[in-house]
Amino acid sequence: MNMSVAIPRETPTKGALVAIGGAENKTSASNVLRRVMKLSGKPDPVVGVITTASAIPDDVFKGYDDAFRSLGASEVLDVRVRERADSAEGRFTDMIRRSDVLFISGGDQMRLTNIFGGSDALDAIRERHDAGMVIAGTSAGAACQSATMVYGGAADDALRKGAVKMAAGFGLVDGVIIDTHFLERGRFSRLMEVGATNPEYLGVGLGEDAAVQFDGDTIRVFGDGHVILVDSSGIERSNVFELADGEPVAVSGVRMHALVDGYGYSLTDQRVLGPEELEAESLERRIAYT
Repeated sequence: MNMSVAIPRETPTKGALVAIGGAENKTSASNVLRRVMKLSGKPDPVVGVITTASAIPDDVFKGYDDAFRSLGASEVLDVRVRERADSAEGRFTDMIRRSDVLFISGGDQMRLTNIFGGSDALDAIRERHDAGMVIAGTSAGAACQSATMVYGGAADDALRKGAVKMAAGFGLVDGVIIDTHFLERGRFSRLMEVGATNPEYLGVGLGEDAAVQFDGDTIRVFGDGHVILVDSSGIERSNVFELADGEPVAVSGVRMHALVDGYGYSLTDQRVLGPEELEAESLERRIAYT
């Protein structure tokens, strides 16, 4: 009797997902961009750069072309998707599929979701990410990563019902809402308003030249700036459901954490992870995979 033995197949590992707060250092000394390159696991990765959100794509692409080449990229691809028709073109989906790292620049995140939403290009991004491609985005390119994204709202007086504008994002990470240029533009009240109306989301406020890596249920912080986490899951009281749009929101019981390079956060346990604990967790994972 012939008996066949099933040969286990290696399951592709999803690529890293990195969100950057904007205005990151683009010199050879850049800690953030160097870390993005390293996450690909390749000594000379191919980097695709999407400048769709920007109004000055030539200048923006040149800056990243120079930066990634100085950090060891073998090739930097200009994924110049400017209109919805471009997002269906094979030359651009081919560039995405060739990339080991896909970098999404800053600008207007509504341009990103309008042009990429429901497109072949977005399908290619998700497929390649599932197969191991690193995705990193800065400013608008970071805000678009969550399932629901912030796209507007005054920083100085956003703690009013309906003041923060939200729309569907790319859905690359669940359970969070990302805001960028967070400390530099004083956007605390934006994530407070988001938390009052959507307490199930963890607010991730990224300072400039600061970044997070979404690693399963762990958020890893790196870069030279701060990351502010706004946890509204334990809200004790709020008047938001009683208000008309534009009226001021009262909320109590919100928790905030200010994290820097080397710290992390467990989405499962809703707690901050110090550098020693985060390093121990990383070591356990490396041992488990060897």
